[in-house]
Amino acid sequence: MSTSVVWHPACALHQAGAGHPERPERIAAVLEALRAPALAADVEWVEAAPAPREALERVHPPRYLDALEALAARGGGPLDPDTVLGPRSWEAALASAGVALTAVERGIAREGATAFGATRPPGHHALADRAMGFCFLNNVALAARHAQQLGKRQVIIVDWDVHHGNGTQAIFERDPSVRLVSMHQYPWYPGTGAAAERGVGNVFNVPRPPGLPRAVYVRDLLGAVTAALDGWRPELVLVSAGFDSLAGDPLGGFTLEPEDLAQCATELRRRAAAAPVV
Repeated sequence: MSTSVVWHPACALHQAGAGHPERPERIAAVLEALRAPALAADVEWVEAAPAPREALERVHPPRYLDALEALAARGGGPLDPDTVLGPRSWEAALASAGVALTAVERGIAREGATAFGATRPPGHHALADRAMGFCFLNNVALAARHAQQLGKRQVIIVDWDVHHGNGTQAIFERDPSVRLVSMHQYPWYPGTGAAAERGVGNVFNVPRPPGLPRAVYVRDLLGAVTAALDGWRPELVLVSAGFDSLAGDPLGGFTLEPEDLAQCATELRRRAAAAPVV
């Protein structure tokens, strides 16, 4: 069965300024790799629609969304030292959120289906009412709420970005219908993600130092997934697939290789049984 690769051309429109690490070339490289002839038989391309306001308000309050829209209408500007809304960044953010929503729809449309959402700008640092860490809208949180709206009540989010998904944790840490497993470098930006941060028993943080053997990261992430699934069956698995956890990334110190993340994805599918993986 092919994997739905969901994308939107407007994701390339976000411009954070010269020299900023969150640049359009990142999404271009992902899409180029997925268009390799060797993958043609395994990929079904799906262009998303921008996220509607109704879906955004399941996570973000109207006042916050209005403020972002107003800033975009003025041509953009900085929201913090790292997070800059460029002239067309709001258009990109709506497209990115729409990619996340459509990926959920594709993932749950067929038994055994998988979907990959190529999102940009990223999202897991965005709080409900605050942009930070290059993120404006929390794409994976929007995806989880959309899935629940479509009947998938229990959702697990697995985040292997090298930075802790503080926004995702803050949004769901009091909601037992969503479980979060996050493995991240610690201490590191944004400073959250200690193992003692458990929410209502639904948060499973795996803080780790840089430079460990790659097998240790894989073992510890999958161990946390096992703990999160103990006595609890998800109806959907969402992966915040930040690839800055790979060896050599300039903003992190993990040692993972692509085959390690492939192993983690395969194990997620096996351990989650019939739940779709997006």
